[in-house]
Formats: sequence, structure tokens, C-alpha cells
Amino acid sequence: MPGELTTAIGAIGDPEGVREMGLEGLPGVDQVIPISRPYKLASSELSHHAPTTFEVDGRRVGGGETFCLIAGPCTVESPEQTFEVARAVAAAGASMLRGGAFKPRTSPFSFQGLGPAGLDILAEVREETGLPIVSEMTSADLAERFAETVDMIQVGARNMQNYGLLEVVGKLGRPVLLKRGLSSTLDELLQAADYVLKEGNERVILCERGIRTFDTAMRFTLDVGAVPWLKLHTHLPVIVDPSHASGDRRLVGPLSRAAAAAGADGIIVEVHGDPELALCDGPQQLYAEGFERFAREVEAHAGLLGRRLA
Repeated sequence: MPGELTTAIGAIGDPEGVREMGLEGLPGVDQVIPISRPYKLASSELSHHAPTTFEVDGRRVGGGETFCLIAGPCTVESPEQTFEVARAVAAAGASMLRGGAFKPRTSPFSFQGLGPAGLDILAEVREETGLPIVSEMTSADLAERFAETVDMIQVGARNMQNYGLLEVVGKLGRPVLLKRGLSSTLDELLQAADYVLKEGNERVILCERGIRTFDTAMRFTLDVGAVPWLKLHTHLPVIVDPSHASGDRRLVGPLSRAAAAAGADGIIVEVHGDPELALCDGPQQLYAEGFERFAREVEAHAGLLGRRLA
């Protein structure tokens, strides 16, 4: 494509192969500009893929008609605590129950979760309430146990670029909830999703959970704009985690309603019977007794886009 001062050359092929050629160092080459996106399987543009929808034990995710409300304790602490929260969120119309059995913590001295005992409690709660279980898998060594117990496997923000773990999770055949890394771009999030998708598992949900910025007003900065951007560039369902983004239960409601109004396919929030006594992330967990009102307010905002609770 000859211009007045320079000539642009359009090259069709694998962008990775082009990078390996080192064209930038050749005489007469001013710059190399990639125009195709680095993610392939997650892209709605390259594959012309229709929006992905699937069910988790009868609860529909994606598709633009339903809104998925995932709620539960940050950490499974005891059978009594988990049953109390599960009954409250189920009565309010939650689609699934979240609960951490294995917790990756910044400090090795912080509560790390109950481990296998926590998974046993979650299984008992599912038996009574019928709620599908969402829990974070932190190690490939846990693959067999999670495949047997958990309905949706969560890959946390700190493991978004643990590519070996992503490949293992992709092979388990369970739906995957993939959280955006603390300082990751949206392109990097979609490339991480490709690691799961390439294993033949198309049941992947992307989760915006806040990123690190210069601002310290909140725990993280919730990127609400990520929701409509991802909706433009990927066929995968997109949900939001306002609990981890804000770190403050007073902000969880407004951010949840904003996510619903922005077109998110759902939210994942933390709930506790007595957050002041929680072993992990108490300040950001909603009170179980007030969850019904919270759910109705979020449902109303999801209804602005014609969505109903899954």
C-alpha cells in the first residue's frame, strides 16, 4: 500500500510467527504493527462465534436473557456457618453458592481454608439446598477431588497466568470461572481463557474483580468498562466481583447494580451470617439477613436490560 512517504505492507499469517522473524531490525523497516488480536478461541471477531451459553445444574449462564447471582461465604468456616448463608442466598434466588475451601493468602500465617473438609461441607450443603457449588482450585494436585465435588471451578486472580493450572482445569470437563489478574490487561485475560478453551472446554466465564491502580480509596479499582468491552470482543459470559473490588460491603450494592446495568451476565458476591467474626475478608461480606433486599435491588437493575435471575 504505497503512500507519499512510506509504503505499508499487509502480511497475512500467524502474528507469533511474524514476531519471531525480527522484522523490526531489517533496513528500511520503521515499525511492525500487529492488527489481529493475540487471543483466538475466546474472540467473537475472529471466529464469528455466537454468544456462549450453558447450564450449570439447570442454572443458565450467558445469552443475554438471564442474570446469574453467585453468592456465599468467602471461606467455609464450619457446617453451621455455611448452611446458614446457603439457606439465605437460596431463599433470595441465588443461582449458585460460592465458598472457599482452599484460600491463597498473601501472608502464610493467614487462615488458608479448611481444605478437603471444606469441600465435604460444600457437598453437604449442595445436597440440602440444591445450589451448584463454585470453589477455587489453587493447585493441579487437587484436580481429581475438585472434579468429583465442585460444579464450577474458579481460577483466582493470582492464578490467571498459571498456564499449567489452566490446562489442567480445562481438561476436567467442569465449567470454569476465570478471574482477571490483579494487574492484567483484558487481552491477557482472554489469552488465559484460550488456555482453557484449547483443551476443548467451552464452558468458561470471565470475571472482572478489580485491578491495581494508583488509587487507594478502595481495595482495587473496579473496571466497569471491562464489561461492555469484553461483550464486544468475546463470546464468553462476563460477570463481576464487587466484593473483592471494593473491600467494603457498603460499596458492594452500588457496584453490583452498576455491573448489572452495564450488561454483565451476573455477579459473584460474598455473604456471611456475622461478618465481624469472619475468618477472612469480613469487611467486604454482606450480611446474610439483608441479602434478600440486596438481591431484589440488583434484579431490578438487571431487568433494565430485560434480564431475570437464572
